[in-house]
Amino acid sequence: MTRPVAGSGGTGGLSIRPAERADLLAVVRIETASFPQPWPYEAFDRFLGEPGFLVATRGETIAGYVVADVTPTYGRDLGHVKDIAVHPDHRGLGIGSALLSHVLGVLAARGADTVKLEVRESNSGAKRLYREFGFEPLRLVSGYYDDGEDAIVMLRKLD
Repeated sequence: MTRPVAGSGGTGGLSIRPAERADLLAVVRIETASFPQPWPYEAFDRFLGEPGFLVATRGETIAGYVVADVTPTYGRDLGHVKDIAVHPDHRGLGIGSALLSHVLGVLAARGADTVKLEVRESNSGAKRLYREFGFEPLRLVSGYYDDGEDAIVMLRKLD
């Protein structure tokens, strides 16, 4: 089911919907354009059908995506935003915010009471976005990424 995003007039008719197999090549292209060590096609393929794998479309174009899931942990359900990216040609239009907002709603509906994510220490834009959504740094994980860069684990309680 495709859901138009309220107030998305400036983003060319932005809609967010569950990812489909036909979206995977576009998702992988965005991933490759966005990250120095991109996930392979197979990683995205494993998440097909999961409620937290969403794509943002502008018209017929895949402009961004998010991958998230919920894991039972110590008597509570922990949401995990595993990957989120917006195509470089579509950045600065609020698409990342719309994806994050939608996926937090999905995670809450699936029972998550807290959401975590990891972000590169050098990714100031992503850290700013996550702080705007109420994520707070929890800890630094040294050498988390394959290239040796550290990650900041961030958490947010859901209402």
